[in-house]
Amino acid sequence: MTDLVVALGLVLVLEGILYALAPETMKTMMRKVLEAPDQTLRLAGLVAAGAGVLLVWLVRG
Repeated sequence: MTDLVVALGLVLVLEGILYALAPETMKTMMRKVLEAPDQTLRLAGLVAAGAGVLLVWLVRG
């Protein structure tokens, strides 16, 4: 459970840094995401989730 909380904390740190350093770029990215087809977002989400599982497996394994 501790690892999960640490992982969520790291996600918040990384996102916070992106918004702090490049707010205009993040706004542009959000607009592009809103315009993207659902299927594209779904595929990107699955690829990101798969990459995350692979990364955790490599580090923990």
